[in-house]
Amino acid sequence: MTQPEALRALLQAVAQGHTDPDTALEQLRHFDFEAVADFACVDHHRSLRTGFPEVVWGPGKTVDQIAAILEALGAQSPLVMATRISPEVYEQLRLKLPKLQYFSLPRLCVLGPWPAPIHSGCIGLVSAGTADLAVAEEAAHTAELCGFRVQRFWDLGVAGLHRLLSHRQAIAAMDVLVVVAGMEGALPSVVAGLVDCPVIAVPTSIGYGANFQGLAPLLTMLNSCAPGIGVVNIDNGFGAAILAGQILRRAQKLADRK
Repeated sequence: MTQPEALRALLQAVAQGHTDPDTALEQLRHFDFEAVADFACVDHHRSLRTGFPEVVWGPGKTVDQIAAILEALGAQSPLVMATRISPEVYEQLRLKLPKLQYFSLPRLCVLGPWPAPIHSGCIGLVSAGTADLAVAEEAAHTAELCGFRVQRFWDLGVAGLHRLLSHRQAIAAMDVLVVVAGMEGALPSVVAGLVDCPVIAVPTSIGYGANFQGLAPLLTMLNSCAPGIGVVNIDNGFGAAILAGQILRRAQKLADRK
């Protein structure tokens, strides 16, 4: 049950007399936001506004802080996610949160059941190289956790363009594409010239010295001559997936109005 559904169920219970107002008030006490000790103020209304609960950014936080924030969010939401969690941090977290799931390649922690696809549309994930998979899988996992169908197309960089062209029809059938590339970052431009759907480009920090930790592909993507490309920050697979989901949800709302 999502938070909007939980709120609707609570209001219906009050209206039908199954829950008294004082009990409902207690349940709503931290429904919008909640202070966690003296280091965080978690946003329980995030899913009502954006369609997905607040996500915990791991770096810079202690294990105790991450665990406390996950517990606070998990008390109000059936699904909670933390990003950029190292294996060492996860080993400590699971002692505090035994039900915490870990996905090592994208470095994601998930608390709660894996959701089935509930939204229309399919998000295609295209990765230039195997070294880009950590960022690409962060995007893929995030999109799936948001309730979208995902199709993966890995290792299709422009150094072997025939590999991309062999998947051309399947890629063109996607509703939104997230294209992840390091090195010179040319792949999103090529893909955008072949499809009629939105393309979200994700530069990665993978590459030799003149890659400048992802700055070179970022500039390539920003300077693309192919129309229909939006660019997120370096290594931001999470942000790309959230944007792809927002595009599809808005498209569905427009279709429903008609």
